[in-house]
Order: sequence, then C-alpha cells, then structure tokens
Amino acid sequence: MSQNKTLFERSQKVIPGGVNSPVRAFKSVGGTPIFFKKGLGSKLWDEDGREYIDYINSWGPMILGHAHPQVLKAIQEASFDSLSFGAPTKRELEMAELLVKLVPSIEQVRLVSSGTEATMSAIRVSRGFTKRDTLVKFEGCYHGHADALLVKAGSGLLTFGEPSSAGVPEDVAKHTLTLPYNDVEALKTLFKEKGDTIAAVIIEPVVGNMNLIIPTIEFLQTLRELCTKHGVVLIFDEVMTGFRVHLGGAQALYGITPDLTTLGKVIGGGLPVGAFGGRRDIMQCLAPLGPVYQAGTLSGNPVAVAAGLATLKLIQAPHFYEELTKKTKSLVDGLTKVAHDLHVKFSAQSVGGMFGIYFSEKAPTSFDEIMKSNKEQFNQFFHHMLTSGFYFGPSAFEAGFVSNAHTDEDIHQTIEAAKEVFQVLK
Repeated sequence: MSQNKTLFERSQKVIPGGVNSPVRAFKSVGGTPIFFKKGLGSKLWDEDGREYIDYINSWGPMILGHAHPQVLKAIQEASFDSLSFGAPTKRELEMAELLVKLVPSIEQVRLVSSGTEATMSAIRVSRGFTKRDTLVKFEGCYHGHADALLVKAGSGLLTFGEPSSAGVPEDVAKHTLTLPYNDVEALKTLFKEKGDTIAAVIIEPVVGNMNLIIPTIEFLQTLRELCTKHGVVLIFDEVMTGFRVHLGGAQALYGITPDLTTLGKVIGGGLPVGAFGGRRDIMQCLAPLGPVYQAGTLSGNPVAVAAGLATLKLIQAPHFYEELTKKTKSLVDGLTKVAHDLHVKFSAQSVGGMFGIYFSEKAPTSFDEIMKSNKEQFNQFFHHMLTSGFYFGPSAFEAGFVSNAHTDEDIHQTIEAAKEVFQVLK
C-alpha cells in the first residue's frame, strides 16, 4: 500500500479532514493527498520515494526553489543564536528597511507571522484611521481566514463551493461588502452610494486565489481614484504577488500605489513571516503610538526573518525577474500550443512567476467566468499529470508558481507530458 494512503488514513483520525489547510485534502480533485518528505530545487519527493516537478512551490514562497543553500545557511546561522527572543532584533530592522526600500507604498512596516495576521491588522488600522466600519472586498479574492474576510472568498472556500464560512457572525459579515472583480461600473456605483462610509477596500492586485485573474489597468486606476476621492484606505493584498510578479510587487508592475500593503510568502523564504505597511500617518495609529492594538510574540522571529532576508537578497540579482517571467511564459505558451494543436478548449496566462491554466476558450477575467471553466477536465488533467510526476495545485481555483530553479528541461518535460494528457482529453 502507498505510504501516502497509509499516512492519510492515520492523519484523518487526529487532524480534521486529515490536513492542516483545506485545499491539501484533494476534495476538489478527488484521490489521496501526497505526503512529501523532501524538496530540492524544482523537485519534490513523496513518502513513497516518487519524484515530482513542483508547480506549487509551497503556494509561492519557494521562488528560489527548495532547499536553496544560501537560505539554509542563513537559517542555520540564525538558529545558533536562539530560535526566538520576543524582543527587537537587528535582523527585523534590516527586513523593515529593505521592505521600505523595495515596495513603493511602504513608509513604515510591521512584521507578523502570517498573511492572515497581516490582512486582519491592515483592516483594523484602516478602521482606526478612518473611524469607519465598512470594508469592501471582491468576489473570489481570499485574504486569509479572519471573520470579516470570509465573505464570498476564494481559495479553499471556492474549492468546496461555499461562498462563506460557518462561525462568522452576521453582525461581523454585515460590515463587509463584495463587488465583482474587474467591474469598473460596479465600483463607481458603490462609491457613489456609500463612498463616504467605507473604511477600506482590500484587493488582490493580481488574483491568485480563484486561479490567476489579471486586472485591467482601468479597473485598478479607477479604484485608486475613488479611494482617494472618498478618503478610503486602499489595501493591496500582496501576500501572494509581493516579490512574485515583480521586485516591488504588483503595485510597482502596474504603477499604482495603495495606501497599505500586506506581504507574506516570499518574504519568509519558506518560513512563516507576514508584514503590513504603508503610509506613515496610517501606520502611526498603531500601539504604542496610537489607539489601534496589534501584537504578536513571534512577530519578527529571528530565524524566519533570516530566511526571508537571504531570499530577498538573492532575488535582487540582475535580470532575476526577466528570467523568471520568461520561464513562466514559456510554460504557459507551450501548454496552450499543444492544447490548441489537439483542439482542446484550453487557455493559460502568466504574470512574473505566477501562472493560471483554464479549461476554457479564453483566460477568465472575473469570478463568474472562472466558475464557467471545465473543472472536470481540469481534474482529469491534474491526476494524469500527477501520475506522470508533475505536481500542480489540486484545485481548478488556484494559481501555479514557477521557481528560478526550474530548468528549460523541466518545462519541456512538462509540456511533453501535457501533450499526452490532452490527447486523452480531446
């Protein structure tokens, strides 16, 4: 019997659903989750010893690939000095200075331990700053599992077909309004009616949690203009896109500066680190300077920050993002070509090191369009590719990720394997 199956059976007895994050359960695609024991570069190995080319990369953080020697060295050296202090360190200051330098919107920043903490805290300080309650988000965008954000959310909630979550009080949810992504007219209508009551708008500037959805420039520009006009705090959730699509994030790529930015994933280099930062006048509402409370014992953990600093140093190398973008584009272009040659209804697109694949004629631009893609065909594709040794996200509603460690041969092998799968699906 496969070790994956044995371990999953054991796991279900002591962990709800057998997993510590819902999408890992393979409920959307069916089958048994893979239990991994090792990663190196672009490859993963499971408990049965099978090798895979990895296109999840821990949902984005492993931009350098797995077990990069310089990151491991930084972790080892930091760990010898203690795993945690619960007090200020030089490393967390260096991380803050680097984020201020690299991310256009950030004048001050605070480190936390997860993306959920970052978005939750950004919303709280926005409400404290504006003295308003209403939050606006977009259908299919996922910003972590804080109560106010689990309203028509993406990621695992889309996987299970649920627009919200049990356990979220109506009195909390009523303060969250949702709009369709990329809909300029809906934006204008909402701001005309309620603009002066809105505390903040939070958005994935490039969506990764209902698969990859690329914004129109008009949409982002209109959002920025309306938030400025009505005194609304614009939050870019760049937990996924930060340092994934561009060195300065999506905001640098598109030239649109939010008021606050949330970060995670890449800035931890594979360890748990999050951050939120932005305008100085907003950030100084935080305790101990202001009345908005936020705290965390492990915030700025020295080992995690060491991993993040090593990663951020390496991705500043000349032409790093040009090469990563080129690799990712070659993957999606290759997949699209072989699918079209075989008359399979398929599309794909990429931004930086993120990509989306869809079993639909054209790349979706909204929640409604992504929901119309052929999920059954995706599931078949996923399992055929998994059997062949290629690990894609186990859901039609998740973006994929390419690392700098992926080689041209990795991508060639992936396209050739997909060609065989498309022949089955056509």
